[in-house]
Formats: sequence, structure tokens, C-alpha cells
Amino acid sequence: MHDLAQQIVSGLATGSIFASMALALVLIYRAMGIINFAQGEMAMFTTYIAWQLVQNGMPMWAAFGATVLVAFVGGVALERLVIRPVERAPQLTVVIVTLGLFTAFNGLAGWFWGFIVKSFPTPFPTSPLQLGGVAFSAQDLGVIVVSLVTLGLISLFFQKTKLGLAMRAAALYPEESRMLGIRVGWMLALGWGLAAVVGAISGIMIAPVVFLDPNMMQTVIVYAFAAAVLGGIESPIGAVVGGLILGVGINLLGTYVDAIGNELRLAAALAVIVVVLMVKPAGLFGRATVQRV
Repeated sequence: MHDLAQQIVSGLATGSIFASMALALVLIYRAMGIINFAQGEMAMFTTYIAWQLVQNGMPMWAAFGATVLVAFVGGVALERLVIRPVERAPQLTVVIVTLGLFTAFNGLAGWFWGFIVKSFPTPFPTSPLQLGGVAFSAQDLGVIVVSLVTLGLISLFFQKTKLGLAMRAAALYPEESRMLGIRVGWMLALGWGLAAVVGAISGIMIAPVVFLDPNMMQTVIVYAFAAAVLGGIESPIGAVVGGLILGVGINLLGTYVDAIGNELRLAAALAVIVVVLMVKPAGLFGRATVQRV
């Protein structure tokens, strides 16, 4: 029973990372109707920035805050300089641009920091925590708390602030929002900034576990995409729930089903995408699209 509890907590920790990355994907999808294939590489690049700041002597949490700020500014600048010129182009064009960004960020990270795997310091205590007679990793519990606080703040921002409501309106009803005086272009840029922030937090939280290298987020982004599809690619709450369900489910399957183990966890996530698209394409919290013939 104790082992089961530990596996569930560990699954919630990894699931909260999937949820954060899935939320970043959903933010871009709701704003532009496309999947940002560079989201994981953007998170990886900003994680390297945090690592560099720590190597230069900055305290871990100070580096965390500075990296979040850099990620936001970088996300906004990326939308203004790279995405905006092709904003009204066919969706395939925008997708190709994000694939180009994927390659660019991966190559730049290798150029600046090399492709040798580096250890990333954890911001949490290394000693285990005892809860109810069960030893839990402080890293796992810390990741859960930071991720859920981040997701909660994002939710409050969109529901309780004028700027957040304006961003939601610009994403859902861009033409009507323009008529009401909302600067839709800047709302999209802020959406990219927030997505970059969420990705940066995810990267910093998972780097101590998977170690730091230019390819560290490529598997994570697949899990995040599976979580977004499971919850509903247009639903922020669905991204969170889908990430947590996927994290716990994959962890339990890998631990207790010998046929899956560690080797087939990614294949199980891809199977989730296929099954959801076949059975309930809109996901758990998505709305089915009805077309009149």
C-alpha cells in the first residue's frame, strides 16, 4: 500500500509537469488554432538560462524568478518578430515556422552550452519527507506544489482580471474584440509570453530529474500533447486534468505492468492519443464541433 501511495505521488509530480506543458500548448492553440511544436524547446532553452545563472552564483530561487521574466519577454518578442508576420498566412505556414523554431532553439542550445548532459540543482530539500509513515521525495512534492500554484494563478488571471478576460475574448472572438477596442495582436503576444513562462517553470521543475541537455523536453512534449488531447485541446482545465491522469496512469502502468515497464511508457502515451481521437475527439472537457451540411 505504501508503495502504491509513493507511485501515485510520483505520478502526480510528473503529471503536473505534463499538465503545465499541456496548458502552454492549449494557450497557443486557443489563440491561433495551431500547435506550437517549439514549446518544449523554448522550455529547454530557458532552463539552460536558469542553469547558467546558477553557475554564475545566483541563488536558485532568484534564478528561477529571473528566468520566468526572461521567458515572458522572450515569448512576447518571439510572437512580435517571428509569428506576427505570418499570423494571417495559412495554418500550415505557421506550423512550419514553429518547426523551424524547434530546430533553431535546439541548435542554439547545443551551440551555446554543448550537447553534454549536465546536472541541474534541485530547489527542494534532498532528504525524503515522512507523511503517514510513507517516505516521499521532497522533489516530487515540491514539483506538485509549484505546478499547482502556477496553474492556479493562471486560472485566476484569466477569470478575475480585465487583462485576462480581454485575452480570452481576443482568442475566442477576435473580430468582435477589435470592434470593442481590444488590441488583439498584443493579446496574442501576451498569450505567447504566458505560455513561455509556464514552459520555463516546467523545464526548471523537471530538469533535476531528467538532467539537462538540448533534447530533454522532446519526450515531455509528447506526453504533454497526449494530456492536452485527453483533456481537450481547447480546454485549460482539461489540460490540467489530462496531465494528472496521464502522469498517474503511465506511472502505475510502468510500475505494475511488466509488459510496459519503462520502455513502453511513451508508446502508451501515444496509444492514449489514438484512442481518444477515435472515441472522443474533443477530449474529456472539449466541446464537439457540429457542422451543418
